[in-house]
Amino acid sequence: MTPIVGQRDIYKPPLKNPVRPKLHPNPRLAEAEEFEDDAVLQGVLFSGTALSTVQAEVVELEQSRLESVRLTGAALRQSVLSDTEFATVDFASFRAQDVSLLRCLVRTSRLTGSSWQAGQFTDVLFEGGRADLALFRASKFTRCHFYDVNLQQADFQGAELKHVQFESCVLTGAQFASCNMNTVYFNNCTLLDVGGTAGMKGATVRGPGVMELALSLARDAGILIEQ
Repeated sequence: MTPIVGQRDIYKPPLKNPVRPKLHPNPRLAEAEEFEDDAVLQGVLFSGTALSTVQAEVVELEQSRLESVRLTGAALRQSVLSDTEFATVDFASFRAQDVSLLRCLVRTSRLTGSSWQAGQFTDVLFEGGRADLALFRASKFTRCHFYDVNLQQADFQGAELKHVQFESCVLTGAQFASCNMNTVYFNNCTLLDVGGTAGMKGATVRGPGVMELALSLARDAGILIEQ
């Protein structure tokens, strides 16, 4: 097979996978009232808890687990969530400002319409669930993996992505304008009508999304395709 011109000049560093969290082996059951301003929570379990009324800042949550928790409409600022698992958590319309997730698992959770502006995601696995219409503007993603997540119309404008993999995700209508991508892979994703394709420079695309993305690239370049 004849190589693409310039292909041998492109060096692609190996993808670094997220570091797994160090979860507490026996977390204690916590009450909703503990999730408050300046709280330091370590090794706790929130199960079936309604946290929708939370309006907190400067929270430290470490080696903990949230399962079947409702955070719809809640707000969190200037906080760090580390070595924590979020299982079937409802983050719909959740508002986070300057919040960091470090070594976390987010499984089968709903982030629909949530806002994570200026956030920092390091060593985070998003598995299943949906984050359609989620706002990740000006956030930083390092060693993150999105697997089988519905990210339809998610907004990554101005985000920085390094060692990030999107695998089997729906990214129809997603926005990547002004992104900075370094070692980013889109594997077997739906990439219809993606916006800000210039911000995807440096990414690697595999699977059926290649042709779908080509249409968006042509649109952004002002090329009209007629059949």
